[in-house]
Amino acid sequence: MQKMRLSGVSPDRALGQNFLIDPNIVDVIERTAALGPDDVVLEVGPGLGVLTERLVQRCGNVHCIELDAALAGLLAKEFGGARGFHLVAADALKLDLRLLEPAPRKFVANLPYNVAVPLVMKSLEELPELEMWCLMLQREIADRLFALPGTSAYGGTSVMARLFAEKISSRPVSGTVFHPRPRVRSSLLAFRRRPEADVGGFPAVRAVVRAAFSHRRKTLANSMAGAADGRLPTAFTRLDAAGRKRTAVAALSGMGLAENTRPQDLTPEQYLELTEFLEGGAGGSGG
Repeated sequence: MQKMRLSGVSPDRALGQNFLIDPNIVDVIERTAALGPDDVVLEVGPGLGVLTERLVQRCGNVHCIELDAALAGLLAKEFGGARGFHLVAADALKLDLRLLEPAPRKFVANLPYNVAVPLVMKSLEELPELEMWCLMLQREIADRLFALPGTSAYGGTSVMARLFAEKISSRPVSGTVFHPRPRVRSSLLAFRRRPEADVGGFPAVRAVVRAAFSHRRKTLANSMAGAADGRLPTAFTRLDAAGRKRTAVAALSGMGLAENTRPQDLTPEQYLELTEFLEGGAGGSGG
């Protein structure tokens, strides 16, 4: 709070800013992320730099991405001379994260809640060398990321997260560690990348998952029949609606699933199988 008063900076709710102000939660983050001198860490939305200070103290390299110009100036002034500190004043969602050098191995941050999901998805896809995430998130988002098939929280985000990562831990965090206090509940979520995950297949699987969940109340076959995402497998998009539905039904049948199966009933692994089937162009023909 003193740092905020001295700097004259105030949180911008439009940017989803809720600054960390409690050093005790920083201790928890440090232990959870198992920070060490060889770590290359990515932090998005560092805010006042309360967590940044610990990262700079403990880690060999720290990439900080801050959209707010005033906060970026504050961070540059405080940490600009620190060894291994790299500041990028930009929108992380518009930045090609693959350009960060050295490549981050851990993603440790109090993420702006309004862009947390796309940032997690972007980091999974663009940073294949990322091994571990330790993120402060809205609790509902943390629960959704690793929700089980068939549950109300399970959706496209869950499929992608579970395909490419596995949860380590999740713990509730009191709103008192932030300023201003968030209007939603928070959790500290830690997860690691699955070593067998193929990042090269991320775009195709994500396109299929998005199409499937675009109409959650429809059957999966009907959702896929109306899919028009150009990122879907070419062999599938060349089909007309009837052909796309026949192909989806054939894929479901091959997995032992009924034609009326809904998107939330497939496991992440079955979505991978579905994508591979669609890429093969099996099923009905267009026209």
